[in-house]
Amino acid sequence: MDLIDVDGTQLEVLQIAPPEPGLALAPIVFLHEGLGSVAMWQGREGSWPQAICRATGRGGIVYSRRGYGQSQPVADVRGAGRLGADYMHLEAFTVLPELLRVMGIERPVLLGHSDGGSIALLHASRHPVQACIVMAPHVMVEEVSLESIRQARTAWEVGGMRVGGLRERLARYHGDVDGAFWQWNDVWLSEAFRSFDIRGDCRRITAPVLALQGEDDVYGTMAQIEQIAPTQGSFQMHKLPACGHSPHRDQPARTLEIVRDFLLGQS
Repeated sequence: MDLIDVDGTQLEVLQIAPPEPGLALAPIVFLHEGLGSVAMWQGREGSWPQAICRATGRGGIVYSRRGYGQSQPVADVRGAGRLGADYMHLEAFTVLPELLRVMGIERPVLLGHSDGGSIALLHASRHPVQACIVMAPHVMVEEVSLESIRQARTAWEVGGMRVGGLRERLARYHGDVDGAFWQWNDVWLSEAFRSFDIRGDCRRITAPVLALQGEDDVYGTMAQIEQIAPTQGSFQMHKLPACGHSPHRDQPARTLEIVRDFLLGQS
């Protein structure tokens, strides 16, 4: 694990070596969800990014956004440091391009979950990528999403400090767990964020796109992947039964299989 300076901010980065370095395939860049981090990609059966990289013969980059994991925290996250409604646009158009430049990566495969999926779609709408894979992304705001995020706030405020509560569970994955929670929760429940809508950006993606979503996802309906609908690049969509908001945790083997098969034809 390394801390890498990206435009003056220290970001936690895990680099995964390709299983067969001689193949020189484009690496996969993993983009985490709203409360995610490098460590939270770890599943019951080990590191899911490492499993994907082994299955596809690629190297990988896993990083924690600012304020998450062991990356540099955000000062005064509920005041002057509060995220704006355009935080995913800034990550996609400013931070991620600079990280890729520092790492010497061109035309990566992007693989994002939830907020990370939205960031992947936004980046792919303006920058060259080999492919874009998204799991339970948000392309617009739905009431079902807001209700689940309100419930997370209640869980945090009412039971978060208890042993085994939400705060304790998340503290394993974040150096500044309070900052990580509030920077996500506050912006999503802000009035300004209700106009978030990236469907127009998705239409402009020319790279192949793969979208997956669980049929039991409480953070969004199937419209979230149905509305991606790029007008130029190829598009595959998979709706997974017995699966919630995290396909890589709820259906790890099936999700890996779908991603592997999708990337088989991408060089």
